[in-house]
Amino acid sequence: MDPVQRLKIISDNCKAVSVDPNILPIRYCRSGVEMIRQADIYLSEGNSEHAYTLYMKFLTIFLEKIREHPKYNTIIAKDKLWIQQALREVLPKTEELKKKLLEQYGKDFAEMEEKKRIENERLKREELQRLREVENRKSLAALSKPKIGISAGAMITSDTKTIKPLYPPFSTPISPRLDNKVTSSEDKKIPSVDRSTKPIIHDDKLGLRDMVLPKELMNSFLRLAAPNTMSQKETCGVLAGKLERNKLIVTHLLIPHQTGSPDSCLTHNEEDIFDYQDQYNLITLGWVHTHPTQTAFLSSVDLHTHCAYQLLMAEAIAIVCAPKYEETGFFILTPEYGLDFIANCRENGFHPHPTDIPLYTKAKHCKLDPMANVEVVDLRRK
Repeated sequence: MDPVQRLKIISDNCKAVSVDPNILPIRYCRSGVEMIRQADIYLSEGNSEHAYTLYMKFLTIFLEKIREHPKYNTIIAKDKLWIQQALREVLPKTEELKKKLLEQYGKDFAEMEEKKRIENERLKREELQRLREVENRKSLAALSKPKIGISAGAMITSDTKTIKPLYPPFSTPISPRLDNKVTSSEDKKIPSVDRSTKPIIHDDKLGLRDMVLPKELMNSFLRLAAPNTMSQKETCGVLAGKLERNKLIVTHLLIPHQTGSPDSCLTHNEEDIFDYQDQYNLITLGWVHTHPTQTAFLSSVDLHTHCAYQLLMAEAIAIVCAPKYEETGFFILTPEYGLDFIANCRENGFHPHPTDIPLYTKAKHCKLDPMANVEVVDLRRK
């Protein structure tokens, strides 16, 4: 693809990012911090395209669309100042990456065009050789063909006046090749040629990155939640970690101040979570909570809670631990339906949702690592 067109596809994709009025501006500020962290990591790893994509999304949100949020005025002065400073840093980085990508795409385009030229020349040579072989076979067949007429090897009978051959019918000769080798049936086949060789069109739909979780995480969480579970109260925690070589790795389980009931859990003092993540340069990867008396599923309230996570990061997961039934579920909203449906649902509290099309599904991008460690941080004790 033409380098300019290829970059335009990525840029247009980034500009399609929208700001959901149901997500508080403070959440977008937190997401912006983590977007820059991820982009910086991609940049350090030499993944310019991924870095450019995240920087562009950041610019789209904070340069163009955050002001459209109905609660934009609730952003405190400190956060507005951070947005301005971040924009000043991100803009030149993005412009530099744009030039770098155009140069790289230009090289990719030139290499692909050269490959196409070489392939076309090869196809022409093969076609020319095939035509020559066909002509040679025709010429040899014509030389070997018997002449029309009565030969010395035939006689005429007096009663039927028909010509009968004295010898067996003349068989079709096998045409030798130019190298005097016998032509087999395989040799007569026209060479199969893949004519679909075209430049690869860049697709910005990168899919979900792998989410790597320590296998011990669930046991650690259940041990910590045991007192609440015995009292039939839900417990929740935030999954945090890092980006490494295009994989999201859960390294921390943060337990915020909270109030639990048999079917809900409300967090408090989210600033403590933000401060801890800033201190250790962590990004939010999802959340986990218990169902003390029920099976592992996402209730209507859970779906709305998780929607805010997944709108800000497509890979964000919701883990539900049901110790009574010894179940653990790893879930995401279905990107093709559930995410949009819940984002546009204006109901509060527990309420029914349609069940004809699944709103959520198993998070297949989750990978459990039995060797990895998790650091559990109980912010309730601080």
